[in-house]
Amino acid sequence: MEAAATDIPGCFRMRARVGSDRRGGFVKTFEASTYARLGLRGDWAEEIHTTSRAGVIRGMHFQTPPAAHAKLLFCIAGKVEDVVVDLRRGSPTFGQYRAFALRADDGDGLYVPSGLAHGFASIADRSTLFYKITGAYAPAHDAGIAWDGFGYAWPVADPVLSDRDRGHPRLADYDSPFVFDPAEPAR
Repeated sequence: MEAAATDIPGCFRMRARVGSDRRGGFVKTFEASTYARLGLRGDWAEEIHTTSRAGVIRGMHFQTPPAAHAKLLFCIAGKVEDVVVDLRRGSPTFGQYRAFALRADDGDGLYVPSGLAHGFASIADRSTLFYKITGAYAPAHDAGIAWDGFGYAWPVADPVLSDRDRGHPRLADYDSPFVFDPAEPAR
């Protein structure tokens, strides 16, 4: 497994070890020693996956403290444009976004620390993201910012959105409860 730090503190591009032979394929998406060496969380509480048709945008989601959690996600089918926004006050990248093309064929993934909003656009039909999450879903702490409210030009002209995702506030109108801890940026 390979991990490369992005310029958003605590956010890492992940590359799973992908192998194949005449039987099919093999993908390793988690290795405790790699996570421990990088100071990343590996105390997963839930695993989920989403499947989306082309043109769907999901996001920008997060859970607020004390239920905030980190995510590890991999594109296991199709292709997505994955986007994060740093919501941590005091972070050198507070309010900034980054986008990452994730393709199943490449074993691409992303480690998203708590305090970042996360979302994606499905570029291919039937794109599937697999998530590991460090905390259980807590409806009272479920939150988001508007998918079109932080300056990113999505690669989808007329997206398919949930009612929930249509109702989030713009980044400029969101009072973030997250605070950056330079000693533990990946938490």
